[in-house]
Amino acid sequence: MSVRELVVLGTASQVPTRHRNHNGYLLRWDGEGILFDPGEGTQRQMLRAGAAAHDLNRICVTHFHGDHSLGLAGVIQRINLDRVPHEITAHYPRSGRRFFERLRYATAYRETVELTEAPVDADGVLATTPAYTLEARRLSHPVESFGYRLVEPDGRRMLPERLAAHGIKGPDVGRVQREGSLGGVPLEAVSEVRRGQRFAFVMDTRLCEGVHALAEGCDMLVIESTFLNEDEQLAVEYGHLTAGQAARVARDAGVRHLVLTHFSQRYTDPGGEFERQARAAGFDGELTVARDLLRVAVPKRR
Repeated sequence: MSVRELVVLGTASQVPTRHRNHNGYLLRWDGEGILFDPGEGTQRQMLRAGAAAHDLNRICVTHFHGDHSLGLAGVIQRINLDRVPHEITAHYPRSGRRFFERLRYATAYRETVELTEAPVDADGVLATTPAYTLEARRLSHPVESFGYRLVEPDGRRMLPERLAAHGIKGPDVGRVQREGSLGGVPLEAVSEVRRGQRFAFVMDTRLCEGVHALAEGCDMLVIESTFLNEDEQLAVEYGHLTAGQAARVARDAGVRHLVLTHFSQRYTDPGGEFERQARAAGFDGELTVARDLLRVAVPKRR
């Protein structure tokens, strides 16, 4: 049975708090695991969340501020210690390659796993698999930063009433799906397009074209909302978003499930007020104010 869910490992911004670890987000997408922005403490948070190194297939780093990358050293060494049997690919801004290399080889250990580096230096497609296409878009932050977007290929949904009208049943349903037609009846006559799911991950950034491109039409948008609206000037100065800005992006993009995260240490309990400001901005879809170790299911297909 396929599982598509976000496992929140940490929700703090620059400084962790008593209740919020540095960033870390594991997306389970059927049989694959994509780890986004492993900040300090991610290895331990994975243990607490019941996630193992064997669950990882990709690591995606948006930028090289410490709260988004200091956990790389521990995660990479754990991957090798556990002798993960499959290749793991790491995506990160090419301009930060020296930081990735320093973290990858922060201390001595035995390399046992094939870790492929695939740096990002421009907008576009990073990888295409049968299950998804992984894309990147440039964001606006004091250091180079990229957001990531996962797009599932469109499929087709069989329509029972049309199948019945054409007398197609039993094993023949599978045949028309595989072969594209059966007895002169094309697949299009007994099915409709089933839109693939879309997931986007947007961290440290001001409002910019990349934010909107990543969010467009997403089933789930995980997006930073470092500040409340009253601190918008700080958000602009340091290259971040407010709860209201993030919610308006989601509203305008037709996002189904909005996940707010990456909260400044100035807010002891971000839950209620961040949700209130997001709703006041006009977002009326599913809304989650993230907390550490929360699991959030990707919405089911329409």
